[in-house]
Amino acid sequence: MNSCLHKLILTSVFITLLSIEPCLSVRVYKKTDILRLREEVREMFQHAYDSYLRYAYPYDELRPLSCDGVDTWGSYSLTLIDALDTLAIMGNYTEFNRVVDIVLQKKNFDADINVSVFETNIRIIGGLLSAHLLSHKTGTKLEPGWPCNGPLLRLAEDVAQRLIAAFDTTTGMPYGTINLRAGVPPGETSVTCTAGVGTFIIEFGTLSRLTGDPIYEEVAYNALKALYHHKSPIGLVGNHVDVMTGRWTAQDAGIGGGVDSYYEYLVKGAILFEKPELMSMFIEARQAIEKYLKKDDWFVWATMLRGHVTLPVFQSLESYWPGVLSLIGESDTAMRIIHNYHSVWRQYGFTPEVYNLGTGEASSSRESYPLRPELIESIMYLYRDTRDPILLQMGEDILRSIQHSARTPCGYATIKDVRDHRQEDRMESFFLAETTKYLYLLFDPDNFIHNPGVHGTVINTPNGECIVDLGGYVFNTEAHPIDPSMLYCCHEAKHGINISEVHRIYQILEEEDNIKFMTMIEASKEKVINDTTAIIEPKEAVNISEPDFKNEISEKLDQNQVLIKTETRTGYVNIDGTEREKTKNESLVDIVKERINSYYNNTNSLEQKEDSTTSLEENTSSTEYENKFDVDDIIVPQHSQDIEPLQTPSGNRAREVFKMLPKVIQDFLNSDWKAREKCEPQHLLDRIRKEKRYPDHSDTKRYELLLTPAPSFLQRISLAGEFLNKKQLEM
Repeated sequence: MNSCLHKLILTSVFITLLSIEPCLSVRVYKKTDILRLREEVREMFQHAYDSYLRYAYPYDELRPLSCDGVDTWGSYSLTLIDALDTLAIMGNYTEFNRVVDIVLQKKNFDADINVSVFETNIRIIGGLLSAHLLSHKTGTKLEPGWPCNGPLLRLAEDVAQRLIAAFDTTTGMPYGTINLRAGVPPGETSVTCTAGVGTFIIEFGTLSRLTGDPIYEEVAYNALKALYHHKSPIGLVGNHVDVMTGRWTAQDAGIGGGVDSYYEYLVKGAILFEKPELMSMFIEARQAIEKYLKKDDWFVWATMLRGHVTLPVFQSLESYWPGVLSLIGESDTAMRIIHNYHSVWRQYGFTPEVYNLGTGEASSSRESYPLRPELIESIMYLYRDTRDPILLQMGEDILRSIQHSARTPCGYATIKDVRDHRQEDRMESFFLAETTKYLYLLFDPDNFIHNPGVHGTVINTPNGECIVDLGGYVFNTEAHPIDPSMLYCCHEAKHGINISEVHRIYQILEEEDNIKFMTMIEASKEKVINDTTAIIEPKEAVNISEPDFKNEISEKLDQNQVLIKTETRTGYVNIDGTEREKTKNESLVDIVKERINSYYNNTNSLEQKEDSTTSLEENTSSTEYENKFDVDDIIVPQHSQDIEPLQTPSGNRAREVFKMLPKVIQDFLNSDWKAREKCEPQHLLDRIRKEKRYPDHSDTKRYELLLTPAPSFLQRISLAGEFLNKKQLEM
């Protein structure tokens, strides 16, 4: 009892000191101070990573209080795969190569288990792809044809092939759960969160660019277009949608849990794949967000149809937003927002899952902090763009809090309650994949990840020479970095501008603001040259001098009704914080089938007595009917109207009774619980192309939308080449 009281007093003193420290002055950080913090983060990662290997492997995640492991998302050693590229970023190449050998002992992901499509994509596929692309830096023996070939790439594609069946829906939006062996489980709900629909373009697009198979990028892009098509008249999207009908089942709009990574992937997908239409979609969405959701540099929840505020809360998951704004060149706005978010951290020493803006307190039902990375992610992006020392101080605040209250002898524990810093027995895999990685990158400004694009490396591929390591890495929502330059190594090189033109273009660009200049060029009548990148002729590592280029680019609603998707065991929680068990449609199916079967079977027995004189004739023509009528038999394929097939009396009665059921139950019986045909990927792709359900966006050629600070220098030069013709280059 005394020890608990002592810990509570120390925690209170720690929070008090944390909250008053920024009131003094901004600390001056020397190079040695930053490197010391970097090494402290390295030790933090190593303690958590070693503990996972010692106590939890091969389970998915570590339980840092029990000092054992538990399977959470799929029983595939999730933390090991999620942490793989962090090892490479921290320079531990020996351990990276050792773990790759362990991972490759798994030839495929053939297992009879149900997994989250969203989580498997961002953690497993994202982790494998990133490790594949980083393997050339670690001394791993590469297969001929790398990066277009390799065991990690094949493993990632194996997982993606198992997820493709989830996209076989009428809208093109994927189911939320898949069985890795059998496809969409019978009775699986067709309702999923918005983020679960719009968070695939980074991973699936990368797969298509590397393997040459277009299906992955096309199904992911089609899902994004589906969400855009189903937005409300005022430009907002809801929280949960029915992927079979496109109907919004949770109509609260926000930027937090259940929606967050959809907006994130519009920006990052636009940058990574040079798709202006995705950036245009984000710009449209942001206009609606600014109009209806933004309140004094905070963001609230509102109805997607009218924009009326429903919940004035801040979610910890929303902390990614300033980082996204920094990617499009709006760091000033992002800095104001992140100061608000950091004020919540100073209040408690952590950010609670939900913070009530009206009361200025943590929600009593969502007061935990599961070691989330979103705040430190935005701090890292903003520091890279602004070099403001206050951001280093924010990062050190986060480091101190985690070290003080989350560390255990066996790892780092979730904070169950930010008000008293009680611990919970779980360490999510994203602590090693994201939180420690972003902290490390904040305190390691010279890391190769931060390469602004002033140098690169020439490699040989089956398609000729390719330049990689140009910087501009794009992180997926699980912090797995993708090198955009490698996505152009696995097909014929695009025609671009010669390196001799780089300095000439640079001189033009430095005289004008990027966005204004490119808008002027776009307004001209000259033909736009599509799909070009910078082609660099020297066969040695490229080094381009750049004089600091970056500095020149310059409570009325029932809360229990609102579902927010977060990373919890069940996957669904109410926005007020209470955890909601996943709907078990199987039980509903069983009840409905049992009752209908009972009725039909009783009816059938009476009809057999009445029609005994004609039973022999009917049996010869209808041998497919069993003595017991099953509810499956009433779901019959739609036949041509020209020939109406004969129905047995019991079948006719069944159809009549079925029509009496409410339409929602008819739709449910017709689609969800029936055995689904095996999804054929090629048929799915052909159907998407043939249907063209969603029209192309009008801004597919507006490349000036992509001239943001996020792409590296050479990427921006490449984009400039889309517009600058010979005459303009001679100016």
